[in-house]
Amino acid sequence: MLAEIITIGDEILIGQIIDTNSVFISKELNKIGVQVYQITSIQDDRSHILEALASASKRVDIVILTGGLGPTKDDITKVTLCDFFEDTLIQNKEVLKHVKELYKKFTNQSPLPENLNQALVPSRATVLKNNFGTAPGMWMEQENTVYISLPGIPFEMKNLMKLKVLPKIIEKFDCPFIYHKTLLTIGKGESEIVKIIYKWADALPSNIKLAYLPSLGRVRLRLSSKGFKESKVKQEVDEQIDQLHQLLIDIAVGYENETNLVDQIAQLFNASKNTLSVSESCTGGKIAEMITTEPGISTFFRGSLVAYATDTKTSVLGINKNIIDKFSVVSKEVAESMAIASNKVFKTDYAIATTGNAGPSKGETDDELGTVHIAIASPKGVKSKKFNFGQPRERVIVKATYKALEMLQKEILKN
Repeated sequence: MLAEIITIGDEILIGQIIDTNSVFISKELNKIGVQVYQITSIQDDRSHILEALASASKRVDIVILTGGLGPTKDDITKVTLCDFFEDTLIQNKEVLKHVKELYKKFTNQSPLPENLNQALVPSRATVLKNNFGTAPGMWMEQENTVYISLPGIPFEMKNLMKLKVLPKIIEKFDCPFIYHKTLLTIGKGESEIVKIIYKWADALPSNIKLAYLPSLGRVRLRLSSKGFKESKVKQEVDEQIDQLHQLLIDIAVGYENETNLVDQIAQLFNASKNTLSVSESCTGGKIAEMITTEPGISTFFRGSLVAYATDTKTSVLGINKNIIDKFSVVSKEVAESMAIASNKVFKTDYAIATTGNAGPSKGETDDELGTVHIAIASPKGVKSKKFNFGQPRERVIVKATYKALEMLQKEILKN
């Protein structure tokens, strides 16, 4: 079962907004066994919309459009759908009533004629009531293809997808079960991982697909399969992912949507009753941000400090200025002093500290761009490592963040 998502709007094409709708729709369709074959972004232009609809109808079973359903002149989706289906617009009494009720409830004003025109829909359309807005969703069928038109406003689209669209798709189509499982790794690049697992990858069953998903500081490896027997599909993928995990045991940190590095660190801290603090310079609070995205971390995380300026390191953390003058602010000695000081300031058992030169200019030091020192202070002392993460600046910050958390995890496990 294949679907295509067509997002309509010049604002997407000029980069004014990010297309989050396609991400949500893709995930939801995948859950019910519908594979997204293609995502297309097009202009608010009649010929462009007609061309996209005609092309999609030749390759997929379901076409989902978002956007272009507003009350202004540039919202031409409904009119263009009528052109495509050789149909006409008619007024839907239920939608008209809904529009009037919304205006009375939220504005205490009468809707303008343009707003009342939201009740105009193609005569062949099944109306999908939009509980949170005036633009209804629409379900249309032609030959063997279903066409679904949804408003572009994300919270309106999501409500319609969950309450109206997905149940109708499940009712109409016999969809297979699609299963993905993704292994998270940190510490090696994609090419290094390929060398380790190529024999296993070459021997994968033809119905299981492997995808490498590299990003700064980590690589995700996703196994995917589909079939009509859920238990069999899951068993086959789980068996292969277990083998993959064993091959990458040194760098595997869990599974996507099940656990992640921060969650594993949290479990270690909660089991040991130890506490953590962070003092960052070149990472600018990114480590603390990653930690605090996880719920429940207040049981062990005491706080963080971004000691970005040199004088902040001396005045707030109490780093000896002589150490900075002797070794430079980007040094092993300063990183270790920051970690030790962090434990003292926050009264914690473990601390992470970073100092480095993320670029693009060298700043106060002559250290090579991309140089980062990461230190971990623990009840058994302090350890640090020097890295060069290259450029650009974003790469340095992200890679240093993941490496710091990886070092912390390994240090906890040693103790």
